[in-house]
Amino acid sequence: MRSRHAERHRNEHAGWLRAAVLRANDGIVSTASLMVGIAAANAGHHQVLLAGLAGLVGGAMSMAAGEYVSVSSQADVEAADLAKEKGELENFAEAEHQELAAIYVKRGLDPALADQVATQLSEHDALAAHARDELGITETLRARPVQAALASAGAFALGAMLPITVVLLAPRDHAGPWVTGFSLVCLAILGGVAAKVGGAPVARGALRVSVWSALAMAFTAALGHWFGGVVAG
Repeated sequence: MRSRHAERHRNEHAGWLRAAVLRANDGIVSTASLMVGIAAANAGHHQVLLAGLAGLVGGAMSMAAGEYVSVSSQADVEAADLAKEKGELENFAEAEHQELAAIYVKRGLDPALADQVATQLSEHDALAAHARDELGITETLRARPVQAALASAGAFALGAMLPITVVLLAPRDHAGPWVTGFSLVCLAILGGVAAKVGGAPVARGALRVSVWSALAMAFTAALGHWFGGVVAG
């Protein structure tokens, strides 16, 4: 007997991977840039560390709040669509049946088979069939605001902890360069891993993350250096 062929597709991971990478990337870039800017302004070691911790807490909460509001709006839309579809199934069952069968015809089934499939699926769970095939709503992809908020905040905080850890371990007089170098290395690895899993060239994924992150840190360092000079003057 032939063994079952197991298929794994990259798009199975695309959603959660993209969100995790983006939030962790945000955590590293924003926190590292903040700390580098403060360090460039000739602030003390404790001030740099405090800025990083404030960036972690504020950024994680901001990400959680933004994700919760965004996904809650999506959940509200889904709930409204499902309620409307449920009402249409109760009042216009035949028209909804024909609509579902027409969807399967467009996907390549002949009309007779499409009607049979629509009948059997409707007998099993009509609302689920219409939600999936008419509205594009599945249980796997349903909006979950709390879960999305926690995941977003967690990924951001995990990324933000990297430059903070560097400040704790690096020589006090050279925190800025250490944070910049280590953060860019981590960002390059993160971009490369995401590209690898997504099937894109690793070097390109690592390079585009590193370049934009380096620019963010350079701008904040320049601003901090300028401000430090103004205050000292």
